[in-house]
Amino acid sequence: MEPSNTHDPARDQCRAISDVLARVGDKWTVMVVGLLSDGPMRFNELRRTIGGISQRMLTLTLRGLERDGLVTRTVFPTIPPRVEYALTDRGQTLIEPLKALFAWATEHNGAIERSRQAFDAAMPGAEVPHPPRKVPALVRPRPAMSDFGAAGRTGR
Repeated sequence: MEPSNTHDPARDQCRAISDVLARVGDKWTVMVVGLLSDGPMRFNELRRTIGGISQRMLTLTLRGLERDGLVTRTVFPTIPPRVEYALTDRGQTLIEPLKALFAWATEHNGAIERSRQAFDAAMPGAEVPHPPRKVPALVRPRPAMSDFGAAGRTGR
C-alpha cells in the first residue's frame, strides 16, 4: 500500500482543474457570464433577468467569480451607492467556450430529452446518479443569452 502523503502531480492537477470546472460549469456562473458578456450590469438587474436565483446565490456566485478574477465589482460613490459587475479580460475568455457549449446544448437538447424518455420508459424507477434539474427560464429574455453578446445590449 502506498503512503497517503506522497506527492502525485496528476492528482494535484486533477484537483486544481476540477475546482476551476466547478466554478465555470456552474449553471449560475454560465448565466451570469452570458449576461455580463454584453457589458456591465447592476446586481438587481442581474437578479431580475435570471429567473429563480436567490439573492444569496447570486451574491455567492458573483463573489466567487470576483475571487477567481473573472468579474470586477465597481462601487460608484452615489447615494444610494451604485454597484456594477463586469467581466474582466480573463472572464471575457469564457464567452467563446460558453457559446460553443450553448450551441451544443441547443443542437442536442431534443435528442437528449428523447433519450431520457426512452430510458425512463424502459427502466421505470431506475436510479439516475444525477437527476436532471430544470434550469429556470429567464424572466426577461435577452438576445445575449442566445448568442452571448453578438447582438449587443440595447437601452443603455
